[in-house]
Amino acid sequence: MDKITSFTIDHLKLLPGVYVSRKDRVGDQVITTFDIRMTRPNYVMNTAEVHTIEHLAATWLRNNDEWKDRVLYFGPMGCRTGFYLLLAGDLTSEEIVPLMKGLFTFMRDYKDEVPGACAKDCGNYLDMNLPMANWLADRFLREVLDGIGPERLVYPE
Repeated sequence: MDKITSFTIDHLKLLPGVYVSRKDRVGDQVITTFDIRMTRPNYVMNTAEVHTIEHLAATWLRNNDEWKDRVLYFGPMGCRTGFYLLLAGDLTSEEIVPLMKGLFTFMRDYKDEVPGACAKDCGNYLDMNLPMANWLADRFLREVLDGIGPERLVYPE
């Protein structure tokens, strides 16, 4: 079998950042998949904070007045180093930096009940860690999104 594109990225050189992972055509529409890489490869986040970030981000993105009609999916990478965001449109990483700053600011500052964190709404609602999700969002804002440059917007060669 051929390697899929995401397995051809040199993970030893990959920094936390916002990357275009792939672009697919569905009919006449382009779907852009973004790699929201929050940690260096092999420095994984625990499932509780990943799960909390998933709930917060999916809820915020699908309620964002500007972007909600373009949001197809937000969910964790199996390796627990980040998330995939699928948006309708032929987009670049630079174009979604303001969206990511808004999202991660929201997650950094969020202190209420996690949306969907109850037995009726979620199949694993007890596996949540809001304080750690807040901390990770703050770190991503400070270390990655604030002053982000090309080395964190384009996959390494």
